[in-house]
Amino acid sequence: MLRPTRRIRSGVPRAAIATTLAFLTLISGVRAGMAETFAYVGNADSNDISVFKMAESGEMTPVQKAAFTGVEKPGSSTPLAITPDHRVLIAGVRSQPFVAVSFAIDPKTGQLSHIGNGPLADSMANIAIDRGGKFLFSASYGGNKVALNPLLANRVAGEPKQVIPTGLNAHAFLPSPDNRFAFATNLGSDQILAFAFDATTGTLTPSDPPAHKVPEKSGPRHFVFHPNGKFVYLLHELNGDVAAFAYEAKGGAWDEIQRTSALPEGFTGKPWAADIHITPDGRFLYASERTTSTLTAYKVDATTGKLTTIGSVPTEKQPRGFHIDPSGRYLAAVGELSDSMTVYAIDQSSGALAKLKSYATGKKPNWVEFLSLP
Repeated sequence: MLRPTRRIRSGVPRAAIATTLAFLTLISGVRAGMAETFAYVGNADSNDISVFKMAESGEMTPVQKAAFTGVEKPGSSTPLAITPDHRVLIAGVRSQPFVAVSFAIDPKTGQLSHIGNGPLADSMANIAIDRGGKFLFSASYGGNKVALNPLLANRVAGEPKQVIPTGLNAHAFLPSPDNRFAFATNLGSDQILAFAFDATTGTLTPSDPPAHKVPEKSGPRHFVFHPNGKFVYLLHELNGDVAAFAYEAKGGAWDEIQRTSALPEGFTGKPWAADIHITPDGRFLYASERTTSTLTAYKVDATTGKLTTIGSVPTEKQPRGFHIDPSGRYLAAVGELSDSMTVYAIDQSSGALAKLKSYATGKKPNWVEFLSLP
């Protein structure tokens, strides 16, 4: 009766132990490789970027204040963009000399180190990077223009390749999901300009038709594509409207299907809408409004693209910028007049926002970018 036991002990247990050890090693590796999430906040008046590390609970821990090397003052706002490979963060400086400041992102700590500065064509209210990570789009509100800069091998912006006059107050300039088109809002001319984009040569060509008109004095500002690439959502600064468009990817056409509001119920003052973002799964959309200092939430119908308003919540004073983390579980909003950031939990069933905690930032925070690093 002892021999079978000896065989079991000398054979099966060792295999079982080896399997268990392999499993524990795998689990350890998975845990070690779990993504770390960081938030980057552009602060215009303190001339820096606040870097926070975010825990699974949504708790934020400050890890760095990255200063703008060689820049005395960024200007009225500090637009940020992160390259698709997650290696570089670029910030737009809105005071002379107008430059794009490139920072390397440490893949372990999320901290920033200055790489270099490249020229911008003007004071740019918005910057974005093409899907291939080779070109920088920018829009000038005061200069009534958009521009395209190549990104050099070190991801520092080269001299502008194209500078294109627009209607009044260009505000956002973004590539389409497939990188074949680019669109620019003209807040003062109530239109969206459309361009064909050649990502190989870095060339913009006006589409036919070259512009899409929206209602007069509505002030088209920021827009975001649905993750499925079938819809676009456009926020209007001057009347607080949120317009939903069907997006035709083949030709880059926008077709309005709905118009609703980012204003809290009962509001009768002067609208001043600011920013708009959608969750990574495309189920919920959010917009900020500065006069009332609120965030409005919407549920998105993935089939029709239409919005159902969930409701509004108070947030930081004058919320020019906010963003949603890559997991879609949290939203962080900053206030230009509060010098702080509030983090909200996003209810995964309803999309409603629940305030978690507020954190001090630099002075006049106005832009938020999230990044998860493996």
